[in-house]
Amino acid sequence: MAAADRVLQFLRGPTGSPAAAAPARVARRGLPQTRHQLHFRQAPAGTRRASVSCRSSCTSSGSGEEERLTYKDAGVDVDAGNELVRRIARMTPWIGGFSGLFPFGKYYLAASTDGVGTKLKLAFETGIHDTVGIDLVAMCVNDIITSGAKPLFFLDYYATSKLDVDVAEKVIKGIKVGCQQSGCPKNNKKQKKLPDFALLGGETAEMPGFYAKDEYDVCGFALGIVEKDKLIDGKNIVKGDVLIGLPSSGVHSNGFSLVRRVLEKSGFSLSDQLPRNDGITTTVGEALLAPTVIYVKQVLEIISKGGVKGLAHITGGGFTENIPRVFPSGLGAKIFTGSWEVPPVFSWLQQVGNIDDAEMRRTFNMGIGMVLVVGRESADRIIEDTRGANPAYRIGEVIQGKGVQYV
Repeated sequence: MAAADRVLQFLRGPTGSPAAAAPARVARRGLPQTRHQLHFRQAPAGTRRASVSCRSSCTSSGSGEEERLTYKDAGVDVDAGNELVRRIARMTPWIGGFSGLFPFGKYYLAASTDGVGTKLKLAFETGIHDTVGIDLVAMCVNDIITSGAKPLFFLDYYATSKLDVDVAEKVIKGIKVGCQQSGCPKNNKKQKKLPDFALLGGETAEMPGFYAKDEYDVCGFALGIVEKDKLIDGKNIVKGDVLIGLPSSGVHSNGFSLVRRVLEKSGFSLSDQLPRNDGITTTVGEALLAPTVIYVKQVLEIISKGGVKGLAHITGGGFTENIPRVFPSGLGAKIFTGSWEVPPVFSWLQQVGNIDDAEMRRTFNMGIGMVLVVGRESADRIIEDTRGANPAYRIGEVIQGKGVQYV
C-alpha cells in the first residue's frame, strides 16, 4: 500500500559550518498588508489512541523490550535548559515570568522573544512556509498576554545562507497574518495610522555557509503594555482556585525534535494519513504543522470581565514545567486528565514513539495551549462565556503542595 494511501487506524484507549562569508543584512520596513489565505486544517480533538505498527524496528536490540523515547534522546535536555535559566537568574534576578516586565509610568511594558524551533524542519520537507510566521507571532504574543498585557508591535529576524525571495515572502506573509489574528484590522490603504498590533519592522540576514542549503531560521520579538494595577502575576492565587484550559490546535511549536525522532524511528512520513473525529482524514504533516493558536483576543476578553488570577502558556515543558511557574510558593496543581479532548496526533505520537505519560506531559501541550487560574466563583461564568467556537474546559484545581499531580 502506498504511503500516501495508508490510513492510521485508531482504537479507543487511555489516555554546519561557521559562516564562510560576512552576512548581508537588509532592513525591512513597509511590508505587504494583504491577508494571506491559509490552507491548513487544525488538528481535531478526540481522546483516542493510535493502533499502528512501525515500519522499522521500534525495539531495543537484544532486550526484546520496546525502547521508550524521551526528549533528551532527541537531543533536547530540558534539565540543562532549566539549569541555564537558574544561572542567568543570578545575573538578572527579575526574570522568570513568561514575559519580561519594564516599569513605564503607570504601565508595565511586557516583552517576549521566541522562535519556531525544529518545526521549521517539517516546513522545509513539505515546502509549506506560509504558516510558520503565524507560529512565530503566537509564541511571542501568547507569552505577553499571561501578564494581562495587550500586544503593541512585533519585530522579526529571518536568517538564511542563500535568500530565496519567494520563500521569505511566504514566511513574512504568515507573520502578517499572525499580527492580524493578534488584533490588527484588515489593511486600509487610505489609513495611515498604525493598526492595533503592528509588524513594525525586521531584519533579513543572508549568511553564506552558515545554514544548510534551502534552510532558514526565524525569531520574533513582541512588546505589549498593561496598567500596573491590572497586572496579572499570580500572587493572589489560593488553594481551591480553578484551572481552565483553552484548547490547542495540536503540537503548536514545541517538542518537534522528539516528533522528528518519532518519525525517523517509526518510518512514517508526513504524507501518511491520520483520521479525524469527523471521519475525514488529514496527513501527518498537516496535523503536525497546524499553526499555533493565537489566544490574544479570547484571553484579553476573558480578563476584561474579571476573575483571572494567573495564566500559563503551555510551551516547552508542558503542564509539568509551566503551570507551577504562576503559583506562589507552597501551591501546586491537580489535573483531571479526562476533562478535555486530546487531539489524536498526541495519541499517535505516544504509541508510535513508545513515549510514557510523564514524558508526554513534560514535552507537549496535550491539547491545552493556555491555562487560566481563576477564582472558584468565576469559573462557571468564564466557561459558559466561552461556549461555541472557542471552548474552555475545567481541567483542574490549585492544591496545597508543589508540582503537578495527574488524576
